[in-house]
Amino acid sequence: MPNDISSVYEIYDTRFRNLIVPSAGLEELYSDCRWAEGPVWFADAGCLIWSDIPNERMLRWVPGGNVSIFRAPSNFANGNTRDRQGRLVSCEHGTRRVTRTEIDGSITVLADGYKGKRLNSPNDVVVRSDGTIWFTDPTYGILSNYEGYKAEPEQPTRNVYRLDPATGELDAVVDDFRQPNGLAFSPDETKLYVADSAASHDVSAPRHIRVFDVVDGKKLTNGKVFCNIDTGIPDGFRADVDGNIWTSAGDGVHCFAPDGSLIGKIKIPQTVANLTFGGPKRNQLFIAATRSLYRVYTAATGVQAP
Repeated sequence: MPNDISSVYEIYDTRFRNLIVPSAGLEELYSDCRWAEGPVWFADAGCLIWSDIPNERMLRWVPGGNVSIFRAPSNFANGNTRDRQGRLVSCEHGTRRVTRTEIDGSITVLADGYKGKRLNSPNDVVVRSDGTIWFTDPTYGILSNYEGYKAEPEQPTRNVYRLDPATGELDAVVDDFRQPNGLAFSPDETKLYVADSAASHDVSAPRHIRVFDVVDGKKLTNGKVFCNIDTGIPDGFRADVDGNIWTSAGDGVHCFAPDGSLIGKIKIPQTVANLTFGGPKRNQLFIAATRSLYRVYTAATGVQAP
């Protein structure tokens, strides 16, 4: 049974006590989304950008509480990250592509097809220190017109891809997921974690995060289940510098130790879709949950680059 120390935290393992600030309350920063997703912190600009998929817009929050439109229309953008040059990389459901926003604001298409056929609907994305871009491609954005445009998938499988933007080479590194979703590297980039959220539409389907060994920065091997989510599904997640995985779930944020054990939860009143660490000390956890953007200070430090 968890040890409840407040209305916000549940402690399942003493290791979680060192990762939280019990006196830090949960703050609702914004509450006018339809489905909040894809938060990414811009340290140099001191702001957070995230997606509001059904409203086809991206929003910007700055300390002090001001929220403004970053981009609209957004092509039903979902997951976002930054590359090592600080450029925004986004997954777009509407156009079924991965794009990069250049410093001058222009948009570069990085990937929109594989083996001569359109991608399904790129969902979430991470960038490795070598500049390669890794993203998932489930079918959520083409299942209906709510978060994209309804269409039949052209790809026979729902893949995890590795893109080398220097050469344009795109490779499917895993092809046996039901619905691959969030993904994140371990702090040393020797492992890649990938969520399978297929239980969102089939209760008998996976609701777990798998972990793979990264070989030569190009291939994934030794895949196995890292953890299962007991409430809801895993969607987006992030790692902290100690290798703990903080993942979205139906009842909040679940924190898993590097050994795969559930050590604690942060309870959120809405279903969580995604999250990211940010702030000047990388100790603020920003949480995109259904209609709202939340924040809670932690004692953990997120893996954040740049």
